[in-house]
Amino acid sequence: MNKLIKLLLKGLAAVLPIGITVSLIYWLLATGEAIAQPLLLLLIPESLYFPGLGLIASLSMLVVTGFLVNLYGFRYLVKISQNIFERIPLVKSIYGAIKDMMMVFNLAEKKEMKSVVSIEWNGAQVIGFITGEQTGQQLFGEQDLVGVYVPLSYQIGGMTLYISRDRLTVLDIGVEEAMRLALTAGVQSKQPEV
Repeated sequence: MNKLIKLLLKGLAAVLPIGITVSLIYWLLATGEAIAQPLLLLLIPESLYFPGLGLIASLSMLVVTGFLVNLYGFRYLVKISQNIFERIPLVKSIYGAIKDMMMVFNLAEKKEMKSVVSIEWNGAQVIGFITGEQTGQQLFGEQDLVGVYVPLSYQIGGMTLYISRDRLTVLDIGVEEAMRLALTAGVQSKQPEV
């Protein structure tokens, strides 16, 4: 019976990550299609619509929006809308959390190795990400403190510590791999090469 349970758990461990990933991608694509379809049917005749057109339109709109954000006038409108969202009591908490989360995941796009550091914490080493060099200088003046984000394992959350630069050890690891290690409590999904 124990062998059967072990085989079941191994099969689950093999299938679950793939299944959840495929389901999430399918959900995102289906949601994009479902949102865009009624809007497209207002603009074009139903005979011209085909499944997938809503998704193509959604992706195209995201690309156009990404381009427009670089323009000064549009950037100003985005700044105004951000200021409005940050003043509404309940909305500012949700908006701020999502904005901060996107900022953390954008760390993975940085190719600088200096972003990943190790901090000694009660005799243990903790992985962190340099996020606020200028903020540390603004808040704490001449103390040479650096903002370091320390993610918590198995949840979207963490804390920002302002630590003296000489207490940081730069790690020779990519930001994406370090984030994966920190968020999964160091569990490796890749098998070591022999």
